Amino acid sequence: MAIGIVLVTIGAGAFIYSGFYNVGADDAHTRPIYYVLETLRAHSIKAHARDITVPNLSDEKLILKGAGQYAAMCTNCHLMPGKGNSEFRAGLYPQPPNLTLTRVNPQEAFWVVKHGIKMSGMPAWGSTHDDETIWSVVAFMQRLPDLSPAQYKELVRKAPPDEDMEGMEMDASTHSEHHHH
Repeated sequence: MAIGIVLVTIGAGAFIYSGFYNVGADDAHTRPIYYVLETLRAHSIKAHARDITVPNLSDEKLILKGAGQYAAMCTNCHLMPGKGNSEFRAGLYPQPPNLTLTRVNPQEAFWVVKHGIKMSGMPAWGSTHDDETIWSVVAFMQRLPDLSPAQYKELVRKAPPDEDMEGMEMDASTHSEHHHH
């Protein structure tokens, strides 16, 4: 048994140090590794999120604030109604969930938005955003799968202005008015 463990350890070490495994995002994991990572991620999130207390997510003010946050921070990877893949998202592996189609568990969504996910491209927004702001995004995410493109745009338009909102899509519409005729 001990010899078996030593051999496995040496083998694992040789594998890791050889550089043989391709970590390029354009090369999918092998099935066993993908399964292990997916299972690890799912159970880790579930365990860490289990005891989070969820506030009232149907509060309209919270949802509106979340609409603005989502539009500013989340659409490149998690998309918006009426908009398919982005160039940025196409190059990500694993693919981030399309949140216009998926309703996620609020406790787990809060934990993931706050803490991020290692080696996935999902940042920990908790280092720059307070819990209330993160809950606003989670509240909006509960509503998102039911929204048409027009309803989505309207909610984002009505969202409160926010210091994180610079560089949003609004720029395109404001630039177009400056054309000289």
